[in-house]
Amino acid sequence: MPSNARTAFDENLKDIEKLMELHQREGGTSRGRRYDLEVLNKSAIVLITSYWEAYCEDIAAEALEHIVKHSKSSDTLPKELKKAIAKELENDKNDLAIWEVADAKWKTYLQARLEKLQEARDRKLNTPKSGNIDQLFLSAVGINKVSSAWKWATKMTVARSRVKLDKFVTLRGSIAHRGNSSKSVKKSEVTDYLNFIKQLAAKTGGRVNTHVKNVTGKPLWLTKRSSGRAKSARH
Repeated sequence: MPSNARTAFDENLKDIEKLMELHQREGGTSRGRRYDLEVLNKSAIVLITSYWEAYCEDIAAEALEHIVKHSKSSDTLPKELKKAIAKELENDKNDLAIWEVADAKWKTYLQARLEKLQEARDRKLNTPKSGNIDQLFLSAVGINKVSSAWKWATKMTVARSRVKLDKFVTLRGSIAHRGNSSKSVKKSEVTDYLNFIKQLAAKTGGRVNTHVKNVTGKPLWLTKRSSGRAKSARH
């Protein structure tokens, strides 16, 4: 079973499939540009980016909830997460802030903290570029550079993945702010972006799953390999 975040992400992406089906139904499959249908391509770019951002925030929240639920004590929390919390408490003007994490209160503190981080991101209008995604997972669950997992095949290196994501997110911004005057978008670009984001989500989810398993001893979900081993052990 995949994570809840991935299930929601896959469900959201059905909207993109519907847009592309509409594009094909109205414009056909022969070669050539369909300028009157370009609005569908631009809409798809905006939606894919939005769904990518939602996926990252959802799986970060899901991972934190998993850590809170299955960690027996704060001693098992990731070092980077501990450092971030310690710094926040040190800078807090409330002299009694340290008691917010005393005893078992650290679990409640972590959950409330994630909500504050998400609210702060919304206020700052951050975009889901590589740097911001890295910062999200570092501050939320203590994963240092989740983007280091964004590599596959031979040519898609981590560096290229970061550049490609940032390029598409910038395009989304151009579409959202300039509308018809923004750069033209081809259907092939939508297909490329969609496949790319699916890969990013898979790599990000895999990294998160490994991380929470290392912290708690329990994964967010069982991979096919792990599931197979579990079944073998029962027989």
